[in-house]
Amino acid sequence: MSRRTLLLISQVYVPDPASVGQHMADAAGELARRGWRVRVLCSARGYEDPGRRYPPRERLDGVDVRRLPLSSFGKRSMAARLLGALCFLAQATVRGLFTRDLAAVLVTTSPPMASVAGLAVAMLRRVPVKYWVMDLNPDQMVALGRVGPRSLAARAFDALNRRILDRAGDVVALDRFMAERLLRKCDLRPRLTILPPWPHQDPSVEIPHGENPFRREHGLEGRFVVMYSGNHALSMPLDALLGAAERLADEARLAFLFIGGGEGKRAVEGLIAGGRGGDVRSLPYEPLPRVPYSLSAADLHVVVVGEPLVGIVHPCKIYGAMAVGRPILLLGPEECPVAEILRKHEIGWRVPAHDVANAERTIRGILAMPPADLAAMGRRARAAALSSYSKRVLCTRFCDVVERGVA
Repeated sequence: MSRRTLLLISQVYVPDPASVGQHMADAAGELARRGWRVRVLCSARGYEDPGRRYPPRERLDGVDVRRLPLSSFGKRSMAARLLGALCFLAQATVRGLFTRDLAAVLVTTSPPMASVAGLAVAMLRRVPVKYWVMDLNPDQMVALGRVGPRSLAARAFDALNRRILDRAGDVVALDRFMAERLLRKCDLRPRLTILPPWPHQDPSVEIPHGENPFRREHGLEGRFVVMYSGNHALSMPLDALLGAAERLADEARLAFLFIGGGEGKRAVEGLIAGGRGGDVRSLPYEPLPRVPYSLSAADLHVVVVGEPLVGIVHPCKIYGAMAVGRPILLLGPEECPVAEILRKHEIGWRVPAHDVANAERTIRGILAMPPADLAAMGRRARAAALSSYSKRVLCTRFCDVVERGVA
């Protein structure tokens, strides 16, 4: 194969803990192993924490990583996020235009307007663009009530989305609900592939509680740990889980761990500050090498899906929970990708997203279950992660799509 360049544009990239960057790194590494020269354009600062600085240039897993300055100002406000995104896109467009031996561009939805840079580079350099849809905007902003559906910003953003959907050689959606929404925007059936994201953890590696340093460090021996790990986004309402934690304060065995960041973390910290929820703990994102230990420390993982966001965002955290072999409690609607996975593999429970009483009752019932039954659900979850959702299978299929039609 000729050493032509595949250009990947993503504001976040490892070692940043954001899931989009981790998935992009997996794909970039696999493409490099296939013989491509792979270059990534990403931010030189942390997405969640702009105080974290990364090397401006390094080689990771055979991939040439170029980090752009002034490309992230954190998530403290919409203005800061927008300014960081615009600075990143301007730099990525210029750098992309001058990338030598360019064969194709792969762009994600991080930042939401990344498609603008990908489209501009692809059109001006006359190369294919591949579009990896991790979430949908302005759909998300409209669903959260931050912009009106007929506002100028929403209509302009939607027009840009339709343009790249029309131009892209291939489009990858994360679930059938997202695919249906994309098809309402553009008839791209021959070019649309549905591929769920893969877990970052290796499902073949088990970390028993007794051998887990994370449980020892946090004094979790003998506790039944209910965990929510990842982005605490407003699109994933935590009110039912927080309300259940408050009602379950009498259950001495229970510990609720909220690991990660995001705007929704304020509600967690408010509950803790009020002393109303028993053993409730708020922890920051774990460094990537420690994530398998933190996820394995749980006895029950919680995944939240806001009903208005079905088909707009995809809760990737379910795959990490499955990879470490833990049952799952879904707070969300009956019709969503997580509910389909739970039904298919019999690995968890579903409660409506805002139903505090039902969440409390369900967790009490889980706490009373025989440990052998919970362990059996965990084994089924891990088996599904190994067979249907493994990185080996899904990343390989994804990279096949990226290479398709690229000379």
